[in-house]
Amino acid sequence: MPEVEVFRTNVPNRRTAADLLRCLRARFPAWRITFDLSDCDRVLRVETPHGPPDSPAVAALLHTRGYACAPLPD
Repeated sequence: MPEVEVFRTNVPNRRTAADLLRCLRARFPAWRITFDLSDCDRVLRVETPHGPPDSPAVAALLHTRGYACAPLPD
C-alpha cells in the first residue's frame, strides 16, 4: 500500500525545485515526488509504493543543498 509524506520547505522557485527533483528521483527512483510551490509551506510530497518514505534521507538531501525541509504534522 502506498504511503505519503509531506514536507515543508523553503525552495524558492521552479528551477530549484526541478534540480532537487532530479536529485531526489535519482536517489529514490521508485517514488513519486512533487513540489507544490504555490502552497504557503512550499510543499514537497513524497509517495512510496511500499512502506514509509525515508524522511531523514529526504530532509538530509535538501539540507546538504542549503534548503530547509521538515515533515508536516498529520
